Amino acid sequence: MERYQPPPSSQPPERFGLRMSVTASIAHNITPLTPVSFLTRAALIVPNKIALVHPERGVRFTYAQWAARILSLTFAIRNTPGWRRGERVAIIAPNTPMILEAHYAILAAGGIDTPLNIRNNEREIEYVLGHSGARLILVDEEFAHLIPKQLPSGVHVIVSRDTGGTKGVQESADAYEAFLDGGRKIWAQAEEDERKRYGPKAKKGWELLDIVENENEACALCYTSGTTGRPKGVLTSHRGSYLAAVANAFEAQLTGESVYLWVLPAFHAAGWTFPWAVTAALGTHYILRRVDNNQIWDALNHGGVTHYCGAPTVQIGLVNHPKAKKLDRVVKVAIAASAPTADLLAKMEALNLEPVHVYGQTENYGPFARRYREPSWSDLAVEERARLMARQGHGFLVVDEVRVVRRPSDDSSPATGKDERELIDVERDGKEIGEIIMRGNLAMLEYYNDADATAKTIKHGWLHTGDLAVRFPGGEVAIADRSKDIIISGGENISSLMVEQELADHADVLEVCVVARPHERWGEVGHAFVVLKEGRKGNIDKEALRAHCRSRMSKFAVPAYIDIVDELPKTSTGKVQKNVLRARLAKL
Repeated sequence: MERYQPPPSSQPPERFGLRMSVTASIAHNITPLTPVSFLTRAALIVPNKIALVHPERGVRFTYAQWAARILSLTFAIRNTPGWRRGERVAIIAPNTPMILEAHYAILAAGGIDTPLNIRNNEREIEYVLGHSGARLILVDEEFAHLIPKQLPSGVHVIVSRDTGGTKGVQESADAYEAFLDGGRKIWAQAEEDERKRYGPKAKKGWELLDIVENENEACALCYTSGTTGRPKGVLTSHRGSYLAAVANAFEAQLTGESVYLWVLPAFHAAGWTFPWAVTAALGTHYILRRVDNNQIWDALNHGGVTHYCGAPTVQIGLVNHPKAKKLDRVVKVAIAASAPTADLLAKMEALNLEPVHVYGQTENYGPFARRYREPSWSDLAVEERARLMARQGHGFLVVDEVRVVRRPSDDSSPATGKDERELIDVERDGKEIGEIIMRGNLAMLEYYNDADATAKTIKHGWLHTGDLAVRFPGGEVAIADRSKDIIISGGENISSLMVEQELADHADVLEVCVVARPHERWGEVGHAFVVLKEGRKGNIDKEALRAHCRSRMSKFAVPAYIDIVDELPKTSTGKVQKNVLRARLAKL
């Protein structure tokens, strides 16, 4: 196979300026924080190191080539008719080089990075595009059908065929590559104009761009899943994105030897800031268009992968895949949504997959807390280690202390100013339930164009997550449930998460989800949807599952209804869609 040669738009010049300019208004002892600086730093330090590998297309870029390619994209974006600072640029794409490149170039161009969920339907995409007011849309050819037929005037669409400008592909056949080529020409003209005006003092490359003056300026607009209504646009800053990337690089122990496999969608909370974190660590991005267990195992076995992120549902598919075998190195796996069960933990450890349980939301740049391992765990049985790992733990390096506070009896009552004394912490006894709150570096700026939703979430100077939790003597938090997922049966509060964890411990259970079902006498009761392991159907019935529950929980918490199903509805990030199951029950 002929070796891939990057197109002219992705070729660095002989003298390549790799330092964004700092305006005279910025003091000498301050450099505004922006994730873009990770790219220029990497291209300076390790220009010939592979930055990105896209094996499905045979595409790969060194850091010098990738920095040139992203600068070409930056100039192309800035040349969009009517472009102004703060314009939103939407990206509709699976995990491809384009979406990672856009996460840098949009920021460098002074725009706001707006990645959209490719699992959304046309109506949802139309709403988000309208709400964000995106002027430019970068879309992968596979998802071009999601673009509304009628767009407002002044909105421009660029379609990518994900070719990487491979040899034999005409620029006219891949509009994204033509867009980059046009940006490279604009960049070259800007350098020529500089040379004519300033001679040997002329700026080149990244020097032609000014670094952001206000690091608290918005740089990303990521939309929530919208499971309880319209999606909300979470606005985050350059500073927060920079610090979140630093925190993720530190907490994941990314280094220059790291190869990060893109399993997590890069559109989800801007890929949890890993597009920037991997580059900050001088690591390599290994990108696949979709979650394909066969390709993932090829990457694990032959691609030198050291890290990836994924929900427990992703891990279940991987550990049970025919290609699964013990790796010759430890691969660190960040798991969100819920911790691995004892059975899953044992299987992952046997394969040299080391799970790290993290917790966060789009409103927090993705994960902002994790469960830290303790030396004493090595002497414990796998069941006990799984129970300890299930806690959400403590805040990341750059995060303030994560608190759990008592919820007011009337959630609708307005907050009175920012008096923190109104927030009362729960007892650290692992029993009293309250709400997780956080503040500081990894808290969003606001919900875009939604003052009411912002006011309901940011109260007393803290961001209220809506997650109910307990806190243990060591200070670590453990989620009891989402506030909307608590089942209130006959006046008793039942944690659906607790019931799920206990059911998942059954040897025949692969996955489980528990939701509230309306009940004439008790108000609500639990309804469990259970997926059994391969080949276990017929070996166990609903009553046996109830007996398992009765041995582990109060009688009122045992699900009144249990359905054994083939699969659970899930989001693009692997989270079970409880709203879909609730809607299914509402029709009964």
